[in-house]
Amino acid sequence: MIESISASSLIQTVRAGFAVIEDHRASNKTISLSDTLMSGFAMFSLKDSSLLEFDQRRQAKDENLKAVYGIENIPCDTHLRTILDSVEPSGLRPIFKDVFRLVEQSQVLEQMVFMNKYYLLSLDGSGYYCSKKVHCASCLQKQHKNGETTYYHQLLAAAIVHPDSAVVIPLAPEPIVKQDGETKNDCERNAAKRFLAQLRQDHPDLPLIIIEDALSANAPHIRELQAHDLRYILGVKEGDHAFLFDYVEKAHQAGQTTVYEQQIKGVIHRFRFINQVPLNASNQDLLVNFIEYWEISPSQTQHFCKITDFTVTKFNVFELMRGGRTRWKIENETLNTLKNQDYHLEHNYGHGQQYLSLVFVLLMMLAFLVDQVQQLASSLFQAVLKKEGSRKRLWDHMRALFYTLPFSSLDDIFRALLYGYKIEGLNILGPT
Repeated sequence: MIESISASSLIQTVRAGFAVIEDHRASNKTISLSDTLMSGFAMFSLKDSSLLEFDQRRQAKDENLKAVYGIENIPCDTHLRTILDSVEPSGLRPIFKDVFRLVEQSQVLEQMVFMNKYYLLSLDGSGYYCSKKVHCASCLQKQHKNGETTYYHQLLAAAIVHPDSAVVIPLAPEPIVKQDGETKNDCERNAAKRFLAQLRQDHPDLPLIIIEDALSANAPHIRELQAHDLRYILGVKEGDHAFLFDYVEKAHQAGQTTVYEQQIKGVIHRFRFINQVPLNASNQDLLVNFIEYWEISPSQTQHFCKITDFTVTKFNVFELMRGGRTRWKIENETLNTLKNQDYHLEHNYGHGQQYLSLVFVLLMMLAFLVDQVQQLASSLFQAVLKKEGSRKRLWDHMRALFYTLPFSSLDDIFRALLYGYKIEGLNILGPT
């Protein structure tokens, strides 16, 4: 039986994860590290656009912050920045795993199963900080011809996606930062190596299909995927993979490819595929399976090419292409949502001297994960979202109630939004 997950249980899981992170500060501290981390998480959970806005909320309605998020002492904005700057980002990674385990145990993750067994995991890089003045030792650097330097931070994001679901389940991202002792910038390829190793450490038995764009369709990366027992569907482009496309074209001329076509609701789906072809001239021992696809409708024709380690047949080619095309959800449903739908990914909440910028991003991603799990697994959240009509409208109304009336949990706020409420004195008595 699929068990619904409440906002309260998710917040409790996050708070429990914060509680076990070691605090290296002096023993005379007045605000615990757990309270500080939970305050940062609450700021992103409530979709505050700045630390100033959160600090104003702290001063005006701190009883709700304490009751809903279980915070005993709430730091001011300056104190919050100072404490979080020294927090090792790696300490936050286990909390993503704890929330994921909760989703697995409730069986709701089964809604994301693809091809009867697997989960699609989409990867993509993104920037989240950029400045020509403020920087730290971990900043990546870009030197301009005019002598100026741009300092920036990036991360490799990952999320479990499904062609038929608007929900994504993000995993802990991998920072792309200058490594200790290195003079050169880190890169997405190195970050991917670290991410894959950590992925298999956190989820050793999870059956995954990695879906990525054409930049990842190279021999070293594919060998990394194979080493970690990960299946793949990767984009390829003729300009970047000339040998592969030339090989496929010659094979087609020799009658060695399979051409398959089906029409669904006036749209023609045309495929050309071949199995066991060399990826490139330098790695002819690395054999991949190639799919070319045209989606032909009365208004437009779209064209995609993928490689995979699944043996391609007429029976699975449509599903493999559907899975590969779901890669865009890491951009639209994840990164663009974080940038444009009240999470403020590219807003500078604070850079700090050590880890502050990255810690803020990880807390933001945790808040996003909790929201996505609720959308997938909480019948209460689903009902409220349906009533409100959009997440932005839901966040606005949630903040309005949080700011004006006392509540004991986020679930109570959702119930008030769903059913209405009546007030006697300062006590919310329940649905009208």
